[in-house]
Amino acid sequence: MVTLLPVQIEGHTVMAVEVKLPKTNLVALYTDRGYIMCGALDVGLLNEKLAERGILAGRAVGVRSVSDLLEAPLESVTIEAEKQGIHAGMKGRDALLRMI
Repeated sequence: MVTLLPVQIEGHTVMAVEVKLPKTNLVALYTDRGYIMCGALDVGLLNEKLAERGILAGRAVGVRSVSDLLEAPLESVTIEAEKQGIHAGMKGRDALLRMI
C-alpha cells in the first residue's frame, strides 16, 4: 500500500510518502527542493554517481513512520545538503525547514 499525505511543519506543507512492503516500510518526506528518507536511501550513490544533479537529501535509519522520520537525527546527508547547512545529527524536521 502507498500513502501520500501532506504534513504541516511550522506553517509549511511538506509531503509524506509511505510504502508498506513485506517486512519493511519505506518512508520519505519531501519539499520542492529536496527530501529526507529512511535507511533505504543510498547517500553514497547520490554523492558519487549522481553528483552532477546536486540532490538535496538526507537519510535517517531505524525509522518506521512519518513521525519517526520527522524526529530522528539524520545519519547522513548529501554534499548538496551540507552546502545548505543540513548536517548529520540534525532532526528531520529541521532539515526539511532548510529545504523549503
